[in-house]
Amino acid sequence: MEIVSQANTYIQAPADNARSRNLTLLALALGSFSIGTSEFASMGIIQLFSESLGVSIPDATSAIAAYAFGVVIGAPLVTLAAARLNRRTLLLALMGLFITGNVLSAMASNLGFFMLARFISGLPQGAYFGAGAVVASYIVGPGQAGKAFAIVMTGLTVATIFGSPLATLLGQTIGWRETYLAVAAFSLLAFAAIFQWVPRTRALDGVPVIQEVSSLRKPQVWGVMIVAALGIASIFAVYTFIAPLVTDVVGLSPDMIPASLAIFGIGMTVGNVFGGKLADLYPARGIVLGFGSTLLILAALAVGGTNPWIFFAAVFGVGAAMMAAIPTIQVRLTRLAPEAPSLMGAMNLASLNVANAIGAWAGSVAVGAGYGLLSSAWAGFSVTLLGLLVFGLTLLHRRG
Repeated sequence: MEIVSQANTYIQAPADNARSRNLTLLALALGSFSIGTSEFASMGIIQLFSESLGVSIPDATSAIAAYAFGVVIGAPLVTLAAARLNRRTLLLALMGLFITGNVLSAMASNLGFFMLARFISGLPQGAYFGAGAVVASYIVGPGQAGKAFAIVMTGLTVATIFGSPLATLLGQTIGWRETYLAVAAFSLLAFAAIFQWVPRTRALDGVPVIQEVSSLRKPQVWGVMIVAALGIASIFAVYTFIAPLVTDVVGLSPDMIPASLAIFGIGMTVGNVFGGKLADLYPARGIVLGFGSTLLILAALAVGGTNPWIFFAAVFGVGAAMMAAIPTIQVRLTRLAPEAPSLMGAMNLASLNVANAIGAWAGSVAVGAGYGLLSSAWAGFSVTLLGLLVFGLTLLHRRG
């Protein structure tokens, strides 16, 4: 029997068979896998599309920032505009928009058009993860918000192991435009899976817009988002430049770029699983442990990144340490605003993509100033340290 609270924030799935629940979770993961592949593959093929479009690599990062900006804008606006929609219907509409953005990306003939296409591709992401987290919570039951969000994020982290490296390899062998067409084709599969396996139920109906908007009046919500935007930025400061780091700093062949992306993704997946469990048990340790460990790893990367063993260990470590913090951020947001679970999931992804833009920008500034590609690690170190300090101040403020 379905249970819906007055605030429509606690819903529990029927006592259905495990196969149906697993298929629903798989459908959500396929969608997030498609999204993650598109987002992270852009960083793996940055050398390819920058050359094709006739721009420098630092300038080409503007396309990555455009995607992130699309997520930041789309997360609140799309979620609020579709607040009344059933979450299943919303997920299908979002996947349709995502497919359109990737087809347009493949058609781009100049940097301006490409940036617009990447912006459109980014618009659905935050709302997808917000709606997906609500559906996953419905499936796994109460008291497991961290686990539910980690399940949705699993598709994204697995994309960094398989999707992004394969898409990068496809770009290297056939062409970068074909990478985005392949993502669009796979996204059609995700669309079909969501249509078939996400249950049709009124328990997944939306909520009044005012209920969602009210959560944004809470200063604590914005505080957590600032911590996320700053702290997570380092992962993108490094990931944005991973291809030239492999070839120009470590001195390996371009064939090792997909392997490097996969190692990063394995770290992210391990960190995500651990972080999901940690988030449901402790309210702050995931952030402190994740950010603090990342600082140590980034320093090692910046100092010894020319050594292949140090480089690959650091790539794994940054992914694992940072992803361990992300489910905790989601749990803190939903506890601060339990009346708006979809919006909090969307805003978490918005924060992560502000981090994407900050990280890409910080790394580009350092590299563009002539400090070398490894300076991107120091740029990431700086913003993550700032995020950890802000988080410490929020804890002191609450105790005061």
